[in-house]
Order: sequence, then C-alpha cells, then structure tokens
Amino acid sequence: MQIGNREIGRNHRPFIIAEMSGNHNQSLERALEIVDAAAGTGADAIKLQTYTADTITLDVRGGDFEIADEKSLWKGRNLHDLYKEAHTPWEWHAPIMERARSHGMLCFSSPFDETAVDFLESLEVPAYKIASFENIHLPLIRKVAATGKPMIISTGMASIAELDEAVKAAREAGCRDLVLLKCTSTYPATPENTNVLTIPHMRDLFGCEIGLSDHTMGVGVAVAAVAHGAVVVEKHFTLRRADGGVDSTFSLEPEEMASLVVETERAWQSLGQISYGATKAEQKSLAFRRSVYIAEDVAAGEVLTAKNLRIVRPGHGLAPKHYDMLLGRRASRALKAGTPATWDVVMG
Repeated sequence: MQIGNREIGRNHRPFIIAEMSGNHNQSLERALEIVDAAAGTGADAIKLQTYTADTITLDVRGGDFEIADEKSLWKGRNLHDLYKEAHTPWEWHAPIMERARSHGMLCFSSPFDETAVDFLESLEVPAYKIASFENIHLPLIRKVAATGKPMIISTGMASIAELDEAVKAAREAGCRDLVLLKCTSTYPATPENTNVLTIPHMRDLFGCEIGLSDHTMGVGVAVAAVAHGAVVVEKHFTLRRADGGVDSTFSLEPEEMASLVVETERAWQSLGQISYGATKAEQKSLAFRRSVYIAEDVAAGEVLTAKNLRIVRPGHGLAPKHYDMLLGRRASRALKAGTPATWDVVMG
C-alpha cells in the first residue's frame, strides 16, 4: 500500500509516525516546532488527533467522568477538562499540515467522530488512523473507510472477535489499504505487556500488514517488532519530556526519535532471507578459516606427519576434515614450509 508517495510494506523500510497528540501544550508555535523537530529526525509522518472535548465526552463532573485509577498518569482529572487540554484546535490543522508539507513530510490524523472525518476530508488528508479506544466504533470506521483512503487501526484491548468486526466493517465500506497496529493501551506500557509475537499471527489472521503503536520507553520494543514483521511504527513525540504535557511522560524526544528511525531501518535491513553458507559479502573472509599446510620443508617421497603437517590459517589448503586422511601419505614432490596441502602434493 501507499500513503502519499511513501510505499509501505515488508519490501520497504519501516514507516515511522511521530504522534503529536497533546504535546503542543495548547501552543500553535510549539506545535509547529514539534513538526520541525519530527522532520529533522527522519520520521515519515506527523500525526494529529482531531476531536473536541464535546465530541469525545460529556461535560459532567464526578462519577464515571473522573479518572479514579491510582496508577493512571491522569488520576483525579475530569475527562472533559483533560480532553479540552489535550485536543488540537481544528483551526491549527491547516498550518500544521502546511508546515509538514514544507518539510516533505506526511501529516494525517485520528478522527474521533464523524464530524472530524468531514473536516479532515476538507483538508485532503492522505490517510486516517483509528485510535485503539475507537476500534469498536464501527460507524466511525465505516465513515473513514468510505473515503477510500488508507486506514491504520490500532488494536489496543480488542479481542479477535472485535478486530474481525472492525476489519470487516472497514473492508465492506470500501477500505482497500489497511494496516493494523499491535498496541498495548497502557501509558506508559511495559515491554512485558507488548507481546510482539502477536504481529505475524495477526498478519496471517487478517491478511493485511501489521505495525506497532508503541507506548513503551525507548526504542527496543519497536526494533523487536520490526524483526517480527512490523511495517509501521508509531510513537508519541515531544520536544522535551521535562516540558510537561498530557502525553509527555511516554513520548520520545528528538534524539530518541532519530535513533528509532535509524535502528528500525537497521532491523528491517537485517531480515534478508533464509540463508546459509558464505554470502557474497563474506567471500573474502573465507581466507581466514583454517586449512591444512605443510609446516616444514618436506622431501619428495617423505611421509607426512603431525610434525610437518598443521591446521592453520589462512584457508587456501584442504579443509581440516581431511587432515587425518593426509597423515601417513607420502609427498609427491619436494614441498617448502607454507605450501597449502592439496591432493596433488601427495602420492596417489
């Protein structure tokens, strides 16, 4: 499949998405700086989130609308207040996308309701991402799929049955280019909870390419995911975690994102194909294997022994497996020390 002019698949280097999310801290200037920094890391795309507090939740206090989880980064926060702080104002989308284009970088978004899809269509986005928390929102998935543009769906928390429903809804509504992202919806996530072995299983199960939406710290999990076939990697991105923000704790800084770009490409390059024996690049190194050599001057007809025959480097003589077969044989001619032992130096 292709997003913009970027080919995506196992024959291409991983497609790296820098997720801005709410790390702009309600500053357009900072949002544009994040775009500039992401472009400088070599990331392929910057991704936004398109919603308002009112399109994603209710302005209700207490009860279900307060985050009570003691382990949550957002414990005690009201949902409406949190989303108001985290959302990207819709009037910022156009200048952010224009800044991305100026760097030759793709920019698209995750819509969280149907009005967001209509808005993003007016901006001619090249693709759509469905967030993990929306992968059961089949009406939204159908709305996005009907645009005919490539879709990326995060799979956090979804059962096989729920993913089957999402994939069927997307395909039946017109989606032809689909990537599923293995995702663990904890913030931050741990490597132990990431289960990248699911990636090849998911690819076989749903017949599409698979990537990783990664909330772990560092780049190790993403590299492992690429080694298991991930073709897309999405990581949250910020200028500096110390600047704060709703997602800053589990976001990569520019130096880390640059490392992600480099190391995931190296992981992809290393996959190659099933291969045994010396590769073309290793041919010269064959000379540094051991082989059998004449260790001291030998007269014609003299018996080859452990004293005048040794297994040493370089590798231009017979292989060491032939050493015992040479012992006790007679030299076919006078041989100087340093002569590689070959079958023609012994009598038949």
